[in-house]
Amino acid sequence: MVGLRVSWIMHTRYCAVDTRYADFVGMSIRHGLLALLARGPCYGYQLRAEFESSTGATWPLNIGQVYSTLTRLERDGLAIRVGADDEGRFTYQITAAGEREALRWFGTPIARSDRPRDELAVKLALAVTAPGVDVRDVLQTQRTATLRSLQDLTRLKSDAVSDDRARRLVLESMIFQTEAEVRWLDHCEEFMLTTA
Repeated sequence: MVGLRVSWIMHTRYCAVDTRYADFVGMSIRHGLLALLARGPCYGYQLRAEFESSTGATWPLNIGQVYSTLTRLERDGLAIRVGADDEGRFTYQITAAGEREALRWFGTPIARSDRPRDELAVKLALAVTAPGVDVRDVLQTQRTATLRSLQDLTRLKSDAVSDDRARRLVLESMIFQTEAEVRWLDHCEEFMLTTA
């Protein structure tokens, strides 16, 4: 339940529809699954559970997306289906090409340009020129929501188990991004006052 709450916080910040897809927020499902398959063979539901566990349960995956990604990994020669378990679930294993691709991904920095557009920046830029829109109200509404998100994230971090390093890293990243958004909103408000 906690993971769903954080997912909601992150996704509602960026879009009106709660997609709950990790790649929406910049995470490559393809590479995430390859990294998990490098640990050993898994079937789709195991990969979904491991992904959510490894990311501190902050970005739930849609199981359909997991299986469609596995199909593409298999098509591209990065993973192979190695059989099924007693319950008929297909097990996948990383190939040598998949291992190289996962290592390449780990060794490649994520560029700011590779991340999704910042809907908030676009919204404020449009609000400045839209007739009848009070930009200060837009800023205040966003600041209130962002501060609420910051409180929720801080609470989740304090409730987190101290030895859950993955969850802590993800939550701290989200906290730092939210704090930066508050500072940027303050800057926008000051800018609007000085340029009015």
